Amino acid sequence: MRVYLDYNAGAPLRAEVHAAVGRAMSLCGNPSSGHREGARVRRCIEEARAQVAALIGARPPDVVFTSGATEGNNLALDGLLSPGDLLVTTAVEHASILAPAAAFEAMGGRVVRLPVSSDGSLDWRHAAVACEERPRLVSIALANGEIGAVYDVAKMAALARAGGAHVHTDAAQAAGRLVIDVAALGVDLLSLSGHKIGAPSGCGALWMRPGVPVRAAIRGGPQERDRRAGTENFLGIVGFGAAAELAAQELASTAARMRRLRDLLWMLLRDALPDVERNGPTGLALLPNTLNVTMPGIAGESLLVLLDLGGVAASLGSACAAGSPEPSHVLLAMGASRDRARAGLRLSLGPETTEDEIRRAAVVITEAVRQIRREAAA
Repeated sequence: MRVYLDYNAGAPLRAEVHAAVGRAMSLCGNPSSGHREGARVRRCIEEARAQVAALIGARPPDVVFTSGATEGNNLALDGLLSPGDLLVTTAVEHASILAPAAAFEAMGGRVVRLPVSSDGSLDWRHAAVACEERPRLVSIALANGEIGAVYDVAKMAALARAGGAHVHTDAAQAAGRLVIDVAALGVDLLSLSGHKIGAPSGCGALWMRPGVPVRAAIRGGPQERDRRAGTENFLGIVGFGAAAELAAQELASTAARMRRLRDLLWMLLRDALPDVERNGPTGLALLPNTLNVTMPGIAGESLLVLLDLGGVAASLGSACAAGSPEPSHVLLAMGASRDRARAGLRLSLGPETTEDEIRRAAVVITEAVRQIRREAAA
């Protein structure tokens, strides 16, 4: 039995999505063309736009399709910031926020990276002070993909707006796991990624509140409201729409189910490995599908190899940092040592994860940890 516990890196293609993409493959035509074939493709894209918009409580015209949340995050930052502006973000953002923030800083921009506490929560005193400096943009993830921490974006948006800032949130890890409503959040821009919710890779979206002056990053055509030139990724967009509709329909039931299975996994690991440590917050300030743990004295890379051999797919953190010799920047920001930050095991569930799989994963993880410790003691 293979057990897939790396949904935060990418979810398997859902059957309904596969079927939708299969139907779309029978169509041909450029959606910008004026003939009947092009019009059919355009209708499919606009239907998908409405499906994605419904997932976040938005108007369809305000959704711009991208290649994923990385592009959406870059578009939000690069499209709004100019040298001399102030960007406020956090120390635990995804690399697709931190990298453009560093590039902006190198060009003369100012960046404040808000610290987090030992459980990954924000220090709101620092946030309030930073927002008083009148930033141009505040960017904070709705949920962290490594430790599962959920952030009060609405509270941050209120602070930011009082200082005249625009607000962006990376919601790639929250979609399909939390209720998202752009009006309730009070943000101006919101990024999504299709493959996190069971759509094909290579498609995402950036929701933009009307009137937000975002500069286009890709030029050459009028597609996507002049924000992203080039012929649209038709098949990816159709799959993204189908996945978004499915996620919206299942949200209440799957979130509760994933939370129960995640808590079961934690209980099984804690009972079998009394020294296991949990990274991140607990309770409702945590994604329902995410568990990040550390086994003291265990090298993360060695553990991952044994888990894969035992039939369990997991990760040490963000897939975008896979293969990097550097420890998790998220765990380091929480005050972890470099050794511990290299050993955080991320276990992320999906809507199709079963209890049998969770029990099997707990056995495989426990056996792998014990094997590593036996070999170290020999």
